[in-house]
Amino acid sequence: MTLAVAADVSWTFDPGPLLLTAILAWLYLPRWVRVRREHGATAAPVWRLCSYVLGLLTLLAALISPIDVLGEQSFTFHMAQHLLLLDVAPILLIVGLTKIILRPATRRLMNLERALGPLMHPAVAVALYIVAMWVWHIPVLYDAAVEHSLVHVLEHICFLSLGFLYWWQLLSPIRSRFHTSAMGPISYMLATKFGVGILGLGLTFATEALYPVYEQREQIFGFTADSDQQLGGELMVLEQMLIMGIALAFLLFRALDESEREQQRRERLEDRAEALAGAEGAPAPDTSAPERVRRRTG
Repeated sequence: MTLAVAADVSWTFDPGPLLLTAILAWLYLPRWVRVRREHGATAAPVWRLCSYVLGLLTLLAALISPIDVLGEQSFTFHMAQHLLLLDVAPILLIVGLTKIILRPATRRLMNLERALGPLMHPAVAVALYIVAMWVWHIPVLYDAAVEHSLVHVLEHICFLSLGFLYWWQLLSPIRSRFHTSAMGPISYMLATKFGVGILGLGLTFATEALYPVYEQREQIFGFTADSDQQLGGELMVLEQMLIMGIALAFLLFRALDESEREQQRRERLEDRAEALAGAEGAPAPDTSAPERVRRRTG
């Protein structure tokens, strides 16, 4: 029987995550205020600001809250930390952006995309996302990340950067040169769900614990290493279903909104073209009438 021990729920106020969050806030908040002041509420709505701030709070929750320390004691909490860095934080941060907010950096981002070439294709982001999940769950690497702080930091950087790259391809307000039809993002997310879902199901239904680091430690909350791993696998599968579903709904809403705006733009252009054509086809005014009158009266 496994006896529950008191869990360590301390906060880890490491300077790295705090500095990263401060820089991201400094880059965004003044720009949001300026855009809202100069272009109005439509260009910088409050809900975008709320999304970005929630993204920053999610980063802090993953990296300095008790979730970080609990991840060293429980597979489930470590999984939760991975998912916050890979999905939740990048999504909230990117959704907080608009074309106007990004305008000062748009040219640099487009130049970077051209410089990286095919590496910026969404399919590459999907492949890197899936590979990262599988590689970091190889028992040797996973245990090393839990036991060695430097490897753990490297894991965090990998998950956050690849998660941001993946969701940028799907949610970025700047249209990529690899922009595809509406079915493109759907196929990318389905491929991701399949690749990561297999890993989650494997962790859920594994007949034994795969990570010695948790077997060698006293378990918290009364879980065995096996049951803790099963719960973590279930969390991965559930989170993938939930996040992908919400993302698909967001993309569908955005596609419909863009389609409506494009239709309105076309109608305005057609109305303008018809007005110009009507003006060019109208009969010229008869300027000879006054001359005829003068001749008759003369």
